Amino acid sequence: MAVGIVGYGTYLPKYRIKAEEIARVWGKDPEAMKKGLGIYEKTVPNLDEDAATIAVEAARSALRHSGIKPADIGAIYVGSESHPYAVKPTATIVGAAIEATPELTAADLEFACKAGTAAIQCCMGLVEAGRIKYGLAIGSDTSQGMPGDVLEYTASAGGAAFIIGERNLIAQIKDTYSFTTDTPDFWRREGQEFPRHGARFTGEPAYFKHVINCSNKIMERNELKPKDFQYAVFHQPNGRFPVKAAKLLGFDQEQIKLGLLTPWIGNTYSGSTPLGLARILDEAKGGDLILATSYGSGAGSDSFIIEVTKENERRRNPTPLQCFIDRKEYVDYAIYAKLKGKIKGVVLEK
Repeated sequence: MAVGIVGYGTYLPKYRIKAEEIARVWGKDPEAMKKGLGIYEKTVPNLDEDAATIAVEAARSALRHSGIKPADIGAIYVGSESHPYAVKPTATIVGAAIEATPELTAADLEFACKAGTAAIQCCMGLVEAGRIKYGLAIGSDTSQGMPGDVLEYTASAGGAAFIIGERNLIAQIKDTYSFTTDTPDFWRREGQEFPRHGARFTGEPAYFKHVINCSNKIMERNELKPKDFQYAVFHQPNGRFPVKAAKLLGFDQEQIKLGLLTPWIGNTYSGSTPLGLARILDEAKGGDLILATSYGSGAGSDSFIIEVTKENERRRNPTPLQCFIDRKEYVDYAIYAKLKGKIKGVVLEK
């Protein structure tokens, strides 16, 4: 049987901070920052929101959409680079919250911003092997950015969950392909609070080399070209990289427009590509073909060719991502610093 997506769910915090507010604090030209990064605003997690709570909300939404029983889930994988515990899995928290059976395999994954798509691949393999009936794959992050660093304009919070199975598919995953090298463009050592990055090095030979190669290889293997796809979504570290990647690959702006979210919600790291895919599925019709390619620093990309089924039109997600995009409340830099724990020596009550 075919393997694919049975249901999905998303979650974004309601708080936002505008790029111009961050620029104001650090004495930067707000228009130059917005234009250079393609970012207007980003999500900010509340004091009681972290990668685990976001994963739980997305998982519950995915269950409602799929209509399956939590007891039928045989695997839970949560991809994130901001797990709340260094030693204590987020996946078990999700399992308990959705009342899944203890008779399942669960683990946390970490591969920078592509851990969420790696979780999808893990669930696909177990379903195809007949080991489980359904797998729950989640990409969730409350990403970090050092004060004053360029990452602070983009690092945001959000997540998406996908239930992978063989029955009642809203979209079939026809193929997946990965491209991986040891390219240290972005890193955070044990005990360090904020990540470091290789500045312009993160674009080439990091992001573009992996996204372009991975996307081209999976299209070649399936004898497909950009014109064969109705939609495409690429990892979105900022608002400019995915646009350039699409152009280099031969996709036009209409094909990536629906899934391009970073300008309004920021870079949700492990949730980035999954959220873009979810936004596309909110409107895609039966027969539509989607190319989805993630990217994780360190470095690697996962590509998927996904064909939407008529079931997606019959069973639309009752809580589309746009509900979370539209639900927002702006904060200034002082409140943002409080919510993100950037003020040291202060005990904050949740």
